[in-house]
Amino acid sequence: MDKELRSILQNAIYAAIYVVLCYVFQAFSFQAIQVRIAEALCVLAIFDKRAAISISIGCFLSNILFSGIIDAVFGTLATFIGLYAIRYIKSNNFFIKMLPTVISNALIIPFVVKFAFGDNMPLLLIGVTVAIGEFISVCIVGYLLYLSLKKLDIWNRY
Repeated sequence: MDKELRSILQNAIYAAIYVVLCYVFQAFSFQAIQVRIAEALCVLAIFDKRAAISISIGCFLSNILFSGIIDAVFGTLATFIGLYAIRYIKSNNFFIKMLPTVISNALIIPFVVKFAFGDNMPLLLIGVTVAIGEFISVCIVGYLLYLSLKKLDIWNRY
């Protein structure tokens, strides 16, 4: 199979898996207190630079389907900023590399939750709960995915 076609298909699968994970775990993927398991896929950006776009597309589709236009725009922006920043983190430490996704979501999503959903929690508290949820998704679940993908070494096979 052509290398470019393989990459397009691979990235379409990333976006689709993100949407499916948001659907399956919809009950705790949205709102002020959330652990969006699909965000674990952000680790793919470490292995594949194009994953930032496909994961962002998956995030956009999930937000538009399950949350609304404000979350689709700003929630996707938060994820994309974090994914894009991963490219520029030179550290080999996984947790430092993934920090931008936690920070960007913790700074942007509280405003989405507060103003799009009318949540009564203080912005700072929403930011803390989003950061904790993002840390669980990206740095714990994502780390397990990272270790599995690193062990499989699939990116060096093609």
